[in-house]
Amino acid sequence: MPKQNRIILAIAAAVLTVIVVLETVAPANIVGAYALVLPILLVATLRSRPLMLATVVACIAATYVGLMQPTKPGRFQAAVINRTVVAAVLVMVAYMGLTREERKAREESARQALAQQTESLLRANALLVDAKDQLNRSERLAAVGQLVASVAHEVGTPLHSIAWHVQALGEEPGVTPDMKKRITVIDEQLNRVVRIIQDLLSSTRQRKPEPKWMSVEQVIGPAMALMEPAFHAKGVALTSESAIGVPVVWADAEKLHQVLVNLLTNALAATQQQGTVDVHIGARAATPEELEAGQRLAKDMSPMMVTVAVRDTGIGMPASDVQNAFQPFFTTKEVGKGTGLGLFLSRETVHAHGGTLSLTSEQGRGTTVMIALPGKVVVPEGVM
Repeated sequence: MPKQNRIILAIAAAVLTVIVVLETVAPANIVGAYALVLPILLVATLRSRPLMLATVVACIAATYVGLMQPTKPGRFQAAVINRTVVAAVLVMVAYMGLTREERKAREESARQALAQQTESLLRANALLVDAKDQLNRSERLAAVGQLVASVAHEVGTPLHSIAWHVQALGEEPGVTPDMKKRITVIDEQLNRVVRIIQDLLSSTRQRKPEPKWMSVEQVIGPAMALMEPAFHAKGVALTSESAIGVPVVWADAEKLHQVLVNLLTNALAATQQQGTVDVHIGARAATPEELEAGQRLAKDMSPMMVTVAVRDTGIGMPASDVQNAFQPFFTTKEVGKGTGLGLFLSRETVHAHGGTLSLTSEQGRGTTVMIALPGKVVVPEGVM
């Protein structure tokens, strides 16, 4: 029995005892007998029929205790009638009290059932919203597949022609080492474009990332080198900064190269001349959710996340655009200057690595895109 119920029973028993004592001392005091209503009402709050029955029997017995004492001649019959009236009142009070408490119990039960049904409906509604979002995403991905298939068909022939001419240019006798270096970069990027188109021909046939542990500089360096001429041409400073002791990162260098080039391209487009774009490399402790997601793909992951923040001093984005930034085909660029797929595909790629990609922005203050990937602390050989 709960402690609260034991306390109520103790109080009811104490009240009943006091009334019995008073009835023994002053048996003619009928008003005192009506006080037996108190223990009955107390026991009614326990909502137990057996306890109520026992209490009513005890109270009725206490009501007739006074009859055991000597009374004045001619008063016995009146005392019996009066105490019988008291007993009837007690029975009526017990019935009404117990009925009221049982009704309250049924109402509480109904409220709890209604709350559970409401919670179930809310969960069902949340699942429905998620299913709707998944359906919309599937429809958008299907549209992506159709779009890319069309682009691949139309762009494939000129790309191969360009690649052939680039190779021929590299074999010219007057090509300097610096020109050869640039021709090699062009050839590599043409091949990468071809692979990207092949990856996007269908959302169900994208090449899955093949990550491995590597230094984060191996991922950042090629993208920075590729984008540096474009930043220089526009007059925007591109800088990088790395914290000390950053763990190795779980990465597919080619896939994340695409992500970083996309982020740097967006930052460059949003930043005016004399502005800056900074790539900051760091590390932080992984949240339980990040650790669980990361260890599903990289079982030897340390409880650390390697972070790559691309910060620009550009025009920024309003809150409504930030909320929609990762939606497929959403773009703030002019028609013909953006497909609205960059951030969407970038986040999909990062998620496939067991990481996260988030965006914060403020109009007039710039935008920060944060990549967080599983990290592993490597202990140097010979260090215990």
